[in-house]
Amino acid sequence: MDIILVPGFWLDASSWAEVAPALEAAGHRPHPLTLPGLESVDSSRAGIGLQDHIDAVVQAVDAMGGRVVLVGHSGGGAIIHGAVDARPDKVQRAIYVDSGPLGEGGVINDELPAEGDDIPLPPWESFDDADLVDLDDGLRQAFRARAIPEPRGVAYGKQQLHDEGRYDVPATVIACEFPSAMIREWVAAGHPFVSELAKVHDVEYIDLPTGHWPQFTKPEQLAQAILAAVDRTNTSRA
Repeated sequence: MDIILVPGFWLDASSWAEVAPALEAAGHRPHPLTLPGLESVDSSRAGIGLQDHIDAVVQAVDAMGGRVVLVGHSGGGAIIHGAVDARPDKVQRAIYVDSGPLGEGGVINDELPAEGDDIPLPPWESFDDADLVDLDDGLRQAFRARAIPEPRGVAYGKQQLHDEGRYDVPATVIACEFPSAMIREWVAAGHPFVSELAKVHDVEYIDLPTGHWPQFTKPEQLAQAILAAVDRTNTSRA
């Protein structure tokens, strides 16, 4: 199975370095992506918007020979959902890592402070404690050293969706900061934060208690959670 790995904000393809080998060892073909504007600190981020990142994922989907699994971490969840909307017939499953699908007209986060076209990684003090669970000083230093400014247009851009076939694509939510029981409660209560997720016909949840960056804090467990979701997809659609 081709598994396209979409990073969250401030990260490039290398952020999946400790996750991808386990997927490959299990016989799959992982494809970590570096999205436009995230090639390096010196890259231009002018004019890059949310749709550009979605288009980059769609291009990767189209380059594969068959159906694919999409994995999106954090802000990457909104991006893969846009790709699911564009190619519902080509996505076997969407896996949201501490994230979820973003609905029509939604934005990923327009409260992040920008410097021109860039959104630099904010200071750790600006994150919630739940974000930083298990992210020790060494991991924080390594993350900040590798961080690339996010294009402002991606964080602030509005999601535009077109095909309700996206709701037929099975989804897995890997719940890290918040337990899956809490997310289910939000869905049942009609919380707007999960309104798009509530419309997906087939959703499963996997609990992976840690902070917001499990690819750094619990990479082996994250890889196993992704593999479990992929294996169930293959079994159910065999």
